Amino acid sequence: MAQETDDINLTPQELQILSELDSRQFGFLKLNSLEQAKKKSLVVRAIKYLERMLVQAQSEKQKRRADSTKGGYDESKDDDEDKGISIDPKTYCKLGHFHLLLEDYAKAMSAYQKFYALKGDHWKDASFLYGQGLVYFHFNAFQWAIKSFQQVLWVEPGFPRACEVHFRLGLMLKVHADFEAALKHLTLALIDASTPASFSKLEIKFHIAHLYEVQGKYRLAKENYETLLKEKALPSHLKADICRQLGWMYHVVDCAVLGVTRQQKQTFAIHCLQRSIEAEPKSGQSLYLLGRCLAASGKVHDAFIAYRNSVEKSEGNADTWCSIGVLYQQQNQPMDALQAYICAVQLDKSHSAAWTNLGILYESVSQPKDALACYVNASRGNNNTPCSTSPLAGLGGAKSSGNAPMNPSLQQRINFLQSHLSQAPMPSIAAKRRQLPSIEEAWNLPISAEMSSRQQQQPAPNTPGYKYTTPPAGPPPPYPQNQQQNVNKRFKPEDQLSPGGAQPQAQQRPPPFYLNPQQLQMLQFLQQNHSNLSPQQQAHLQQLQLQYRSMQQHQQQLRLQQQAALQRGLRPGQPGFPTGYGPPQPPQPGVIKNYGIPQQPQGGTVALQTGFTDSNTSYNTPATGNAQSTPGMPYKSASEQTFPRPQFSPYQSNQYAAQGYTQITSTTSSYPEGAAGNKDLGVTDQELTALLSQKDIARSLAEDLLKHFGSEDLDPKDTSKPPILNNGTLSSGPFSPSNLDEEKIKDVVKEVKVEKLEPSEKPVIATKSHPTETIKCEATSSTNKIDSRPEPVLKLESLCESPVEPDFSIDMDSKTLIEACRGQGLKGVPNCSILSDRSPPPAPPDAPSQRLTKEQLSPPAPSVYLENKKDAFSPQLQEFCLKHPIAVIRGLAAALKLDLGLFSTKTLVEANPDHGIEVRTQMQQTSDENWDPTQAKKVWGCISHRSHTTIAKYAQYQASSFQDSLREERDKAQGIHSANLSDSDSKDSTGVVKRKKNAYGLPGRPGSKMLRFGTNVDLSDERKWKSQLQELMKLPAFARVVSAGNMLSHVGHVILGMNTVQLYMKVPGSRTPGHQENNNFCSININIGPGDCEWFAVPDAYWGVIQALCERNNINYLHGSWWPSLEDLYEENIPVYRFVQRPGDLVWVNAGCVHWVQAVGWCNNIAWNVGPLTARQYQLAIERYEWNKLQSFKSIVPMVHLSWNLARNIKVSDPRLFELIKNCLLRTMRQCCLILEFVKSKGVEVRFHGRGKNEASHYCGQCEIEVFNILFIREQEKRHVVHCMDCARKQSPSLEGFVCLEEYRMRDLMEVYDGFSLHTSITPALAVAQSSQAS
Repeated sequence: MAQETDDINLTPQELQILSELDSRQFGFLKLNSLEQAKKKSLVVRAIKYLERMLVQAQSEKQKRRADSTKGGYDESKDDDEDKGISIDPKTYCKLGHFHLLLEDYAKAMSAYQKFYALKGDHWKDASFLYGQGLVYFHFNAFQWAIKSFQQVLWVEPGFPRACEVHFRLGLMLKVHADFEAALKHLTLALIDASTPASFSKLEIKFHIAHLYEVQGKYRLAKENYETLLKEKALPSHLKADICRQLGWMYHVVDCAVLGVTRQQKQTFAIHCLQRSIEAEPKSGQSLYLLGRCLAASGKVHDAFIAYRNSVEKSEGNADTWCSIGVLYQQQNQPMDALQAYICAVQLDKSHSAAWTNLGILYESVSQPKDALACYVNASRGNNNTPCSTSPLAGLGGAKSSGNAPMNPSLQQRINFLQSHLSQAPMPSIAAKRRQLPSIEEAWNLPISAEMSSRQQQQPAPNTPGYKYTTPPAGPPPPYPQNQQQNVNKRFKPEDQLSPGGAQPQAQQRPPPFYLNPQQLQMLQFLQQNHSNLSPQQQAHLQQLQLQYRSMQQHQQQLRLQQQAALQRGLRPGQPGFPTGYGPPQPPQPGVIKNYGIPQQPQGGTVALQTGFTDSNTSYNTPATGNAQSTPGMPYKSASEQTFPRPQFSPYQSNQYAAQGYTQITSTTSSYPEGAAGNKDLGVTDQELTALLSQKDIARSLAEDLLKHFGSEDLDPKDTSKPPILNNGTLSSGPFSPSNLDEEKIKDVVKEVKVEKLEPSEKPVIATKSHPTETIKCEATSSTNKIDSRPEPVLKLESLCESPVEPDFSIDMDSKTLIEACRGQGLKGVPNCSILSDRSPPPAPPDAPSQRLTKEQLSPPAPSVYLENKKDAFSPQLQEFCLKHPIAVIRGLAAALKLDLGLFSTKTLVEANPDHGIEVRTQMQQTSDENWDPTQAKKVWGCISHRSHTTIAKYAQYQASSFQDSLREERDKAQGIHSANLSDSDSKDSTGVVKRKKNAYGLPGRPGSKMLRFGTNVDLSDERKWKSQLQELMKLPAFARVVSAGNMLSHVGHVILGMNTVQLYMKVPGSRTPGHQENNNFCSININIGPGDCEWFAVPDAYWGVIQALCERNNINYLHGSWWPSLEDLYEENIPVYRFVQRPGDLVWVNAGCVHWVQAVGWCNNIAWNVGPLTARQYQLAIERYEWNKLQSFKSIVPMVHLSWNLARNIKVSDPRLFELIKNCLLRTMRQCCLILEFVKSKGVEVRFHGRGKNEASHYCGQCEIEVFNILFIREQEKRHVVHCMDCARKQSPSLEGFVCLEEYRMRDLMEVYDGFSLHTSITPALAVAQSSQAS
């Protein structure tokens, strides 16, 4: 060991420098710049030193094992010996930081993963979580990056790079269409004046404006963009972006929305795009959009010039060629149009707009067979790519490729041509010559130099002018299923020349398995006639397909070698640069989705499509703004994101595997964001490998994300290998891995031994997604070192050591507690979790392991029938309710003689006709189905648009809806079908029929009939609703709105809909989407009638699995609106209660139960929440409180304030409930002590403020966290906004300009804390709660 490391000597000063380096310097310390060359060499030496130690430790361990095997293997002895070899897991964390700073993301990922596996409390190290998040961010693995960054803020709210974290979270949540949360994080980044960031405040403002744009808030976006343009210090790249967004918005958004006239609309659009081009002349995207606007204005010549300039400025763009084709077609130049469309579809095989237009072109010249082939390819373009449920349809309207449902006119045309071609006579020899070449001929035609795109280098002056380029090898689509690369793109011959203008290198002779043009044509012919082949021809086809795949794989490897050569600084034509067997192909580009407007189909034909589709753009773009970004939506939704196909890594040495870094040799076809994978992370081993092997998926996120939201692979997806499903969820750690069998793990993990380590060699880095200690194999067993000099490692890690904190216990009295806090708050205040200091960030639970039978997956709903008042007030009824996840109490209204008529629509209108009501506009469909807006596929996302009206107006709608239904029934009974109203016809509230055809014309499919659901009618005002609220006092105590045994009655102020009554007014089909109640409190719901409601419910133990399913469907569990697919739930082993609630029935929803409801008939419901005084209820409430904090979601029940009120108001006899509440008091009182100490150390005045009667709890105006006792207010603000300490310090680190207000004196809190003790005598009310808890 000593010999190996003697050549690396680190001085104490160097060790000190290294100890100060971690992920927090990322983006600020540019080690790859010339100025930092000295520091870089130091980091490289440190890495070499640490790696050698790890390799030595591993080889020593293997040697010991080998020796012990010879002398008889004893496992227990082996374990004892291993104790002598101790590598600090933080060594791996430090390696991860070093690799991150060197921007070697793959190695950083591997090192961080190893640290994660070895260190149980890794979550305490915020620098590790931040570094891991940055690596995920780099690889566009947004779901994992979001989790890491959320944990950073939960563990350390005042993290020195909090601004950076908020900004990146805002961008990723915008990608995931979680707009509310995205705006919150971007705003927090904007107000942060204290922590440094690698981006400007102007860039944050741009992203906020863009957020409004993708949300469809166009006027707000326009105002924000225009305000930004007035900034004096606006960088040119940002100005170009803003003008491009603004210009395209003017082009596609309705003029009334933007407040301009029709004439101004196009003028402004062209003007803005021209300003964008002035600011950034090299932007091919802006030039393309300008061409679109000019073409729409009838300026054909100018449009051609703009398109041509776009092709010159940017890499070949399928959208541009498609638009050029449209112009040629409109100018009646069919041959030129054909060639432009062919360019488009060769750049993007799934560009449905170009295929459709090509079909129209062929039909116009009477070549129906070619037209049919094009239409079929257009339909494949629509159906082959994964569908997105993202609301980011962009400004361009329907998307012309990928995830749009097939145009019905296109399908009609395909059917028409198929039927006519099958009946058409055979063509005669003397038939008229075709006007255009067939699709097969056109695909391989040379394209004139004028049409060809100038794609990389401009021709040198002495370059001979070529008239034609070489056609691409390979047949047109459809392709063999396993093809793995793009068709060769068309390059001018000068692209094959060296920069000096010399002739290209002599083409090497292709290997024997390469197909020549004749063989390619034969392959295509055999594929097209696959069903009619003889056995001999089928054998020939298989041979050709095998050769074709070999050729594709060889070309792919060649491209990788060329890419590696380019990274080493070699250029085409230089010695050592790999040469191809035809025109060189560029490295695989990233892809961003663009959106465009297809013209409306007319008659039975298919209209020309001028849509954006996939535009290929290079990822080598500087930060913010100078890449080509998609207009209207420059940053693509990550829900559509799939990563390019992983390449085989060219690296050969397996250095890290010997150090214990897990290596996985399998690969996956793509990384679909949010795909079924690990239940907590949506990740499989193969997907992680794919991220790591794809070296240039992105540059850094500050560049990549800002410009393109994700990248999408154009190649056919290989779905033959399903991803490895992970059964683990988040409860045993923030990224708890799978419960896979060890045998399965061993299949993907290879044991690798390294004899010698060369610094120049790069390892194969392929990691298991978050391995745990349960994986037993050589490559992942803990690696240790034998070294008499471990000091450097300890010194390198000196900054990671967390200070020893005093232990706090609920047995301490308040005086001891305050003494223990003394001096602790001077350096800052740590995170306050009301759960425990030792518990990791909260996480969804693992699914119960028990496999359920078919019968158990559909259990009967727990129900009880009440015959009289005595039954209703029996203690057994409360016990029954607390025992089950959900319960339905039948006949309650009759047993208690409740007058439900007080809550009928008629009574409500008479009482308060102008009372406000929130209205949700929803799509009508059956309760066990949920379709997307186009009825193309079943989804989880539930459409629900919010508006407001009055009770009287909604009552009118409810009544007219009922009368219309009666009329339809009567007409049907009499056999009258004149109206012929189908499900797909919708009515507005005036009863006017809007006839809409079903997108597919399929019988029985729900149509786009919309309904309106009246929700959240507030009945809290006792003056307005006295008789209604009085009637509910007839209920038993445990179900009442207000009672001593209800925690929510102790909050001390109103929480609308929770400790007050809310009413819901429904028509058939009205939906309350899936949810758990706020902070997991129990809920009461009574159906007033006259119709029924259908309920679906899942026990709370399964909420983690449902949360993972929401994530897989790209829906936020807390913010989103979702309607679960029953098939998905049963497949995941989730039981579902399903029952009907009739008028007069009460449904009890127990703590944490996930439920969703649909009205069967016309009815009203009333509902509120209750909090039984049980340990389980309190535990679930505080767990959700912390989970909400992690997710940046507001907890509308102020659990800290409630806990102190409970301590004042009640005597607790349940030991577990007592411990939980006392623990919350302990933690929050300690937090108050630390904050006051810190505030006083900064010289800030603390004023006593007190609390008014029924005064609401306080929440931070920025981050919406509950602020208890100590409030921070800006002195000069007119409207006093409460800040938490972290948000106040972000605006002013020393709290200058803030006033600190205290609501309770410390002695009062001490008195409450000491006075709260376990009560031994059991009161009747608590006895019920306690016995139910025990049961």
